Amino acid sequence: MIRLLFALAALLAAFSVAAPAAADELRPGYLEFTERTRGLWHLVWKAPIQGGVTPMTRPILPANCGAMADTIHIRSGPTMVTRGTVQCRGDVAGKNIGLADFAAAQTDALVRVQPLDRPLLTMRLTATAPVATIAARAGRSDVARTYFVIGVEHIVFGFDHLLFVVSLVLLLRGIGRIAAAVTAFTIAHSITLVGTTLGLIGLPSAPVEAVIALSILFLAVEIVKQDPATPRLSERVPWLVAFLFGLLHGFGFAGALAEIGLPETDVPLALLAFNLGVEAGQLVIVMCAGLALAALRRWLPNFSPRVVRGSAYGIGVIAAWWFIDRLAG
Repeated sequence: MIRLLFALAALLAAFSVAAPAAADELRPGYLEFTERTRGLWHLVWKAPIQGGVTPMTRPILPANCGAMADTIHIRSGPTMVTRGTVQCRGDVAGKNIGLADFAAAQTDALVRVQPLDRPLLTMRLTATAPVATIAARAGRSDVARTYFVIGVEHIVFGFDHLLFVVSLVLLLRGIGRIAAAVTAFTIAHSITLVGTTLGLIGLPSAPVEAVIALSILFLAVEIVKQDPATPRLSERVPWLVAFLFGLLHGFGFAGALAEIGLPETDVPLALLAFNLGVEAGQLVIVMCAGLALAALRRWLPNFSPRVVRGSAYGIGVIAAWWFIDRLAG
């Protein structure tokens, strides 16, 4: 039992100290194959520089397509973008498309195939399944499944969002208070995610990312300075604090989704699936952190404050580094 409790303590602390030096870096690759005129296709391959993708990771084209022509390579932030034209003979349905030398990648890749006279096809490639077959018909379930998984991955591997949610769990006591704060956070980031994606609102990404780091640092300080005799602002109205910071985190989600792109014919479905994926990942984080913390407080009440305080210091150090790094550009 003692070993199990120490393992739970380690799991809880790992949420704060296992994050890498940067956040939101593990983003999926993006392969777009669009037919512009009959038999002439335009290819775009966006390869994340961090994520295990190498210069040898290149598109695998359908067997009835020739080599890429008019190729252009451009670096865009954390992504290397390759564009070119491809001539194909006949229909590409039933043929394979994918990525070569993708087995060592630490990220997935989203594939969008847009034939001239058929709906958009959306597929997802992984290191274990780097090639997919182009279907003759698009399935809305494929779009929903793909963007749902991307949403889950973004909250789980988007370490700044993850640490904010964990900080709420560390700060608050009681299922009701945690649920209210997380619900407010969810509503807020859903508002700005949808608004930004649909072009209704927007903020520059650089200051948003810096303030997101600052929001995590704020919660870390609130945890360290907790005093039962004098509740702090975040403890008195946690839902309001979570809502205000959630609006900023929504801009961060929207920025990541903008890099991936949305299928033009299924924007509402893809946006809904992505948001549901984010919420599903968020729920898993809350449950894991909450269960670990509850077990510590029940079975090792004298030890749990040290874990909470140590986790808060770890989260604060990481968030401070992110804030400085993002301000520096």
